Order: sequence, then structure tokens, then C-alpha cells
Amino acid sequence: MNTSNMYLRLMIFVGLIACAGSAWSAGNHAGGHSHGSDTSAIGQPGQAAQVTRAIQVDMSDTMRFSPSGISVKAGETIKFVLNNSGKVKHEFVLGTDKDLKDHYQQMMKFPEMEHDDPNMVTVEPGKSGVVIWKFTTSGTVDFACLLPGHYDAGMRGLIRVGSNK
Repeated sequence: MNTSNMYLRLMIFVGLIACAGSAWSAGNHAGGHSHGSDTSAIGQPGQAAQVTRAIQVDMSDTMRFSPSGISVKAGETIKFVLNNSGKVKHEFVLGTDKDLKDHYQQMMKFPEMEHDDPNMVTVEPGKSGVVIWKFTTSGTVDFACLLPGHYDAGMRGLIRVGSNK
């Protein structure tokens, strides 16, 4: 194989790697990669017509949710209204502790990833977002902001899902 052939093959290979890398980093969660998340462990997307109550949650630049502890009952469909009172973007992501930690590691590598999953919303400064979620089983469900630095700063909370009896 001559030098120019080898160079051409190398350039094609480098180009393919670059395209694959940019597709991964620019992708959104809905189509960019799988979290490996089993949402049945935390419930399921809710229907607006079945909302039993709304819960207002503030997201601030102190890297806190308010409230950070929420109680619901199994079977309830909750409309979370997320208000970003800060000057930077925040997100609200429902998941298991493991799923949130795994997802956070991906966000650290690809901070510009966009979200399009029913268990999460990204909210620009001064704006609001909504997540409607049905809690199907008793236990706990974690939530967090997974933007780089926010989770590590303590921007997370816990939902206690009590029995509906």
C-alpha cells in the first residue's frame, strides 16, 4: 500500500470517528442514548386529565430545590410545576439514585445534551416547566438537577411514595 492510499484511509477513518462523536454529543436523550433506566421502578408518565394535585417546586442558583422533600401516595398523578427563580438553567429529573448518578456522569461528558424524556424538564432562567408523573408503587423516588456541577453542589431531593391505603 502506498503512502497516499494509507493517508486517504486514515483521513476517512478520522472523519468517521469525528462524525460519530459529534452525533453522540449533540444528540438528545430521547434519541442520543439510552440511560438504561427502568422507569417502572419510579412510576410512569402521567396524563394531564388524571392529575390529582399540583406541586410547585422552586429551582434556585443556591443549587437547591424548594421543597426538597415531597410526599405523595401510590396511585397519585402529580403535576410538578418547576419554577426557575435563578439566573442559570436548571433541570428536574425523576429517577432512581443509581440512574441519576449514571445520567449525571453522561451530562458531565456532554453538558449540551438536550432532554426529551417524560420524567425530566430543563428550565431556562425565569421560566417554568412541567412534569406530570404517576407514582405507581410505594417507596422513594429521587430527583435532581443533572447539569454539570449542580448535582455535586447538592441540587437533589426525595419523594416519599406512601401506600394508598
